[in-house]
Amino acid sequence: HLQLVESGGGLVEPGESLRLSCASSGLSLEAYSVGWFRQAPGKERTWLGCSNISGGRTSYANSVKDRFAMSRDNAKNTAYLEMNSLKPEDTGVYFCAAVFAGQCAEVPGPYDHWGQGTQVTVSS
Repeated sequence: HLQLVESGGGLVEPGESLRLSCASSGLSLEAYSVGWFRQAPGKERTWLGCSNISGGRTSYANSVKDRFAMSRDNAKNTAYLEMNSLKPEDTGVYFCAAVFAGQCAEVPGPYDHWGQGTQVTVSS
């Protein structure tokens, strides 16, 4: 059973950067597509981007595509979300999610493994 654990969130000022990690417990992520979502207070979970199986192809939401970048270290069974030029509207709980042998999806439904989330707050 795949378990995901996010880390790396925190409080930063506008314009700063953060790198979030999504570590799998023991199982390789190579066979999974990995997506990232954000949930702002009182709002639905919003898709940010996804890297397909083995991380060979990535796609991003328009709101973040010029500022966020996903990557993977398959040897460490870890996916990353590098976030640059952070804005106050980027504040929320960030989740990674995975779907086995599945295609990237822009909605939460197809993902069957989720991390617990990590809080990111962007404020001056």
